[in-house]
Amino acid sequence: MTYRLRPLYNLGGYLAALCLCLICALITAQILGRIIDRIATGIGGDRIGLAIPGLAEISGFLLVGASFLGLAYTFVHGGHIRVTLLIGRLSPAPRAFVEVFCLSIALILGLYLGWYLYWLLADSIAFNETSYGLLSIPLWIPQSAMLTGVALFCLALAETWWATLVTAVTRPSTFTIDDSGQD
Repeated sequence: MTYRLRPLYNLGGYLAALCLCLICALITAQILGRIIDRIATGIGGDRIGLAIPGLAEISGFLLVGASFLGLAYTFVHGGHIRVTLLIGRLSPAPRAFVEVFCLSIALILGLYLGWYLYWLLADSIAFNETSYGLLSIPLWIPQSAMLTGVALFCLALAETWWATLVTAVTRPSTFTIDDSGQD
């Protein structure tokens, strides 16, 4: 299937990859700091104290960003797990309509999640909520990544839903799994 908004979904995937790289860099820096401290105390010196405060919290927020921002990218590249045990046995015409039904449910659930994430974000901004860890990080930052990721995912689902619906109505006998958004 050809996605018109694929560059947008790819951007989400690249941002997710950036979040994972930042997690890796922060953890590597923390490990190197501990090794340097261990070497300094091993040769009789004082502990230097090279530590990143709030590393677990920052890594957790970056993991949220990676998980949500990568949803649409993973979907359009066929990376989500699909259980095709039932629909794989159907002929193309009924399979197209079952795909439309399944995509409809996924889209409704995604929009429902997006709606409540929007209100969670609005509350966090209104009440100036911050995290409870060592660092006082405004919660709207990771919540924005969550909402952006879900919005991109809903766009990808809507694009796939429309293309599948058009195929199901106009030429259902030609429907294949590739028509449902899986490359």
